[in-house]
Amino acid sequence: MSKSHSVWVSRPLFPEVLASLARYVELSVENKETKRTPEQLHEKLAAVDGAIVGLSDRIEASVLAGNRRLRVIANLGVGYNNLDLPALTAAGILATNTPDVLTQTTADYAWALMLAAARRVSSAERWLRAGRWRGGMRFDDWLGVDVHGKTLGILGMGRIGQAVARRAVGFDMRVIYHNRSRLPEATERECRAEWVEKADLLKRSDHLVLVLPYSAQNHHAIGAAELAQMKPTAVLVNIARGGIVDDAALAAALREGTLAAAGLDVFEGEPSVNPALRELENAVLSPHIASASADTRRAMAQLAADNLLAALGYGPNAGHPPSLLNPQLLGGQGGET
Repeated sequence: MSKSHSVWVSRPLFPEVLASLARYVELSVENKETKRTPEQLHEKLAAVDGAIVGLSDRIEASVLAGNRRLRVIANLGVGYNNLDLPALTAAGILATNTPDVLTQTTADYAWALMLAAARRVSSAERWLRAGRWRGGMRFDDWLGVDVHGKTLGILGMGRIGQAVARRAVGFDMRVIYHNRSRLPEATERECRAEWVEKADLLKRSDHLVLVLPYSAQNHHAIGAAELAQMKPTAVLVNIARGGIVDDAALAAALREGTLAAAGLDVFEGEPSVNPALRELENAVLSPHIASASADTRRAMAQLAADNLLAALGYGPNAGHPPSLLNPQLLGGQGGET
């Protein structure tokens, strides 16, 4: 059967997801992860009606220049700061993301980082693997900080932040949070969370988890001034986006002992990581893998495929992508983010 639309997939995906696409469209799929220049992206997108891209694919105005064919960009991720959304909207190109499906898995990972950083899991494992455990440890060796019974602070209380908060019940923690606007009272009760001003959040948190979206306003939301307001025994966890934390200032605080530890899954300028962070034993570092469970990554890929097919007029949601970022192109008033 002749297929009237062609689609480019910028990275390898699960075979069953590709099969769901291939039922409807002609597919071109990259067989390895590649960092592409704007010129290379322009060339790829000029030849297709739709594309599934990842966070490393920066879809900017220059990439879209002169493109009269492209109808949809489906982003693999809940975040979309790699997309120039105004430029896509101005060009009449639908843009989608993959919210909700990664909420619980990402919340799990926030706790993994928090516990690992608080209890010095990474540095202890490196020490053991290096063959340095020969007995005779002192009673006060490898002391970390407790998680149970402490105060958990959450900066950015959206879906993932709320999922992080719900898990705190089992650790008998007090939960405080800061958003620009408070959650409904019923949601606060469900999460057992108290809204506080940002300065109070920084001052009171024993463990602070960052889950806010990246924007120009949120760039370096945690910098030297904010870190100075935190307890020297506090642990900072960032599962949000690189650039929300001033990584150089964080490295200085960890090195100088004004902050106990950090668990970081995202970095400024990733995949580059500030060398000062890599040298610190009290920093647990991972390569942007908070959503990396098999079930969740498969669900993300399928949602991206469903979004793309719906934008091109196929499948049960034809004409109405499930998680559209610029619904004004279809006459809508709001989108899923």
